[in-house]
Amino acid sequence: MTPARGDHDARRSEVSEGVWRVLSSKGFEGLTLRAVAAEMGASTGLLTHYFPNKRALLSHALEELDRRSLVRPRRTAPVDGAPPPVGLARLRAALLDVLPLDEAAVAGNRIWVGSWDVALADPELAAAHAARYARSRVALTAHVADAQRLGELPVGADPAGLAAGAQAFVLGLVVQVLFAPAEFPAERQTALLDAYLAGLTGSVGPGAGRGPIAASGGSV
Repeated sequence: MTPARGDHDARRSEVSEGVWRVLSSKGFEGLTLRAVAAEMGASTGLLTHYFPNKRALLSHALEELDRRSLVRPRRTAPVDGAPPPVGLARLRAALLDVLPLDEAAVAGNRIWVGSWDVALADPELAAAHAARYARSRVALTAHVADAQRLGELPVGADPAGLAAGAQAFVLGLVVQVLFAPAEFPAERQTALLDAYLAGLTGSVGPGAGRGPIAASGGSV
């Protein structure tokens, strides 16, 4: 008998949770059908009903990462009835949402960065990753354009170019944080981002971006 749709969806949700727990503890290198089955206390036969091979499992894992990223709380969202930020403040909020500023964001970024190697080895997965980053740039471009209309950023600059540069900046900062977390606490990450944004407006000062580490002689 074919399982009811609700049962199928519930089981797939359980599998997704198992995939997430394996990713969190073992990374993509340790993501196998056997590892997910063991995490769920199930048989590999159950897993192959949903994922016929490891590539299907990897594809689902990336989709699950994307889904969780889309539904998590955002600084760009309204809070307690207050309107969402606009213009440069909204751009800043969107970029802060990318950074590993707390434990949950560190865990998520570790998994995302770990997925790059997997995606680069598979053209289809790589294309899906490229599409995700392209969607992010589209959203950032809209924030930049709003900031330009408000007179917060130079109107002569290409908004898509500024958005691409901002995305590259935060992704590069993410990598540095993951490899040297003690050198890049949350307050320094925020200060570096603010210095970057100030540079876009032409108002950056000589002490901008200096967190506790940088002030004592650390380099970026």
